[in-house]
Amino acid sequence: MSWQIPTQIEQDIIAGKATYRTFQTGNGGQSILPVPANAYVVIFGYDFSPAGGGWHVIGNALNADNFIRNYTNSYIRVLETQQISFYTGTDFYPFIHHINVDASFAPYTTNAANPEANIVLQYQVLNSINNTPIARQIYITSSNDVTITHGLIGASPIASSNVIPVTNRTPRGLTYGGSGLTNTTQTDYGPVVSPQQFMQPSPKDYQDFGFGLLPNNADGQAFATPDSSRGLFPSADFLASLGYPPDAAGDYYLCLHYALYSKPIPEKQG
Repeated sequence: MSWQIPTQIEQDIIAGKATYRTFQTGNGGQSILPVPANAYVVIFGYDFSPAGGGWHVIGNALNADNFIRNYTNSYIRVLETQQISFYTGTDFYPFIHHINVDASFAPYTTNAANPEANIVLQYQVLNSINNTPIARQIYITSSNDVTITHGLIGASPIASSNVIPVTNRTPRGLTYGGSGLTNTTQTDYGPVVSPQQFMQPSPKDYQDFGFGLLPNNADGQAFATPDSSRGLFPSADFLASLGYPPDAAGDYYLCLHYALYSKPIPEKQG
């Protein structure tokens, strides 16, 4: 996926009504894009270089089947799900990215001097994070400073599962309504004590369908909140905990592309 300057914003930039700007951040998980007084920004795209580049994990598998089923080391796996979110003071925009892993394996012998003496053929596995930049088109308008948060998602425990009934929004045959199949209806992201609780099909449906009372942090969107083990946590801290030395290749980077308008946001016409 790529991004491009929306036509109206491009025309405003050409006409001198707006200024094209970039905002480059990375390393630490928390950043703030300042917005001047009596002005507003429209963020229309970003380039995201995931954390975890510059290192790899080597492991051994007894056979190809074992490699296929367990091809990612637990350290690599944590880096495979990363979240970026934007908070404008009035609106919250989370984006979860699944990061590709470059995995390769090759047969090797346990006795290189005498291959025929090997009893079991083994495989050497190499895993590394593919930190090729990811481009995404977005459209976020704000007259306030924009808070940007990045982190890894360590876990997303399933808290409840239920069977979806037939309704006008979950018709039989076209959806899971009436299928009798059990669906995850609550997933907890974040601290054990007060996690962000993602309710499906929606918070209202969860209650209307008789699945139980809504928890305190019920939400209709999936996103993680800060926690070192079960939620969002800084990638630099995770890499440091593995003994990974500070290195630019391992950090994440995020470049925002936005238009700055030196005037208040126009009021909507009735």
